[in-house]
Amino acid sequence: MFTKAFIPYGGYFTSPFARWQGSLANENGIKLASATTRRWLAEKKIDPEIFEYLFFGFTIPQHHGFYAGPWAAAMMGAERIPGCIISQACSTSTTCIYQAALGLEMGEYNKVFTLMADRCSNGPHLVWPNPKGPGGQVEHENWLMDNFGNDPWARNAMIETAENVAKEGGITREECDALALRRYEQYQQALVDDRAFQKRYMFPLELKISKKKTITISEDEGVMPTTAEGLQGLKPVLPGGVHTFGSQTHPADGNCGLIVTDRQTARELSSDAGIEIQVLSYGFYRDKKGYMAAAVVPAAERALEKAGIGIKEVKAIKTHNPFAVNDLYLAKKMGIDAMSFNNYGSSLIFGHPQGPTAGRCIIELIEELSLCGGGYGLFAGCAAGDTAAALVLKVSC
Repeated sequence: MFTKAFIPYGGYFTSPFARWQGSLANENGIKLASATTRRWLAEKKIDPEIFEYLFFGFTIPQHHGFYAGPWAAAMMGAERIPGCIISQACSTSTTCIYQAALGLEMGEYNKVFTLMADRCSNGPHLVWPNPKGPGGQVEHENWLMDNFGNDPWARNAMIETAENVAKEGGITREECDALALRRYEQYQQALVDDRAFQKRYMFPLELKISKKKTITISEDEGVMPTTAEGLQGLKPVLPGGVHTFGSQTHPADGNCGLIVTDRQTARELSSDAGIEIQVLSYGFYRDKKGYMAAAVVPAAERALEKAGIGIKEVKAIKTHNPFAVNDLYLAKKMGIDAMSFNNYGSSLIFGHPQGPTAGRCIIELIEELSLCGGGYGLFAGCAAGDTAAALVLKVSC
C-alpha cells in the first residue's frame, strides 16, 4: 500500500479521443501530446521545470519514438529532466502512474509527470531485413492490425479471448447488447448541461492545418449513436459469438497527462485545497492463454487487498472494457451490478487509443468521486497477452 503518492485535484487532463483515421490521423502522437501538455501547464500556471522525471507511455511507434521520453519532456518545457518509455498495451497508463507512485514511495523524486499518448491511425508498417530469405525478401509487420489480430503466444485474436470468457462465464448476446446500450446511456450523462462533466477535465487539442489556419478539437470524435434496435440488427463478429461491432470498442487517437507528487506539493498545485487524491495500491495478473477479459478480476482483487478494503467499500468503479463481456464477467465474479459502474462513459463507447485509455478512465473516476463526496475508487482493465492491471485511489473531500 502506497502512503506517499498523491495527485493534485485538477492536476490532470485528457484530450478528446478522435476516431480511427479521423482528425488526428496524421499527427505525430508524441509531438501533439507534448504541445498539449505545454499549453495545459501554461493555463494552470504550473512551471514545467518543477518536475523531476517523466514517464511517457505509448504503444504504437511514432517518428523519433526512440527519443520519446526526453524529447517529450523537452517539448513540454522541462528540458533538463530525464524520461523513460513505458509500453504495456492497454495497461500503459496504469503502469505509468504505478511507477511514479513507486518512485515517490522510495524517495527517488517528489514531483513526476505521467504523459500517455497514442495514434492508432496510420500505424507503422515495419520491415526487417532477412538476407537468408528467398531472393533476400524482407520480413514485415503491420504494428496495429497484425497484433490486434494475432497474439503470437496464445495464437488468437483479441475478440477470440472475449468469446472464450463469455463461453466460460455463460454470458449471452442479449446481456452484451444490454450492457453496450447502458454504457452508451452513461456516456450521455457526461454530455448533459453542455458537457459539464467532461469540461471538468477535458482539454482541447490544437491542430495546425496550414501556416494561417489552426483548428481546435474540443469533443470526442467517433462516438456512434446506439439503440436497442440497432444493436439487435448487428451480426456477431465471429460466427456464433456474443459480440457485435456495437458491443466492442474501436481504435482511436488521443492523449492524457497526470501529475503524481508528494502530499504537500499536491496541496499546493490543487485547484481545490479541500479535495485530496491518494494513490493507494496497484494490482496485476496474467490469466491462461486466450482469456484476456478474465484477468481483470484477480488484478482488481489484488489491488483491493493491498489497499485493505473490499469491493463493497468502493464507491465508484471504472474499467477499460474493450468488449462488453469484460464488465459482465467482472460483475458476476465480484458480486456487483454490471449496470451500476462506469458512469459518465468508458472505452467501450469513447474509443481506445491504447496508451492513454486507462488514464482517461482514472481521471473520470477521480471526478466522479469528487462529485459524490469522496471515497474509494477502483480502476481495472485488461491488456494484451491475457494480462490486466488495477489501481485503487482514495478521494477525500
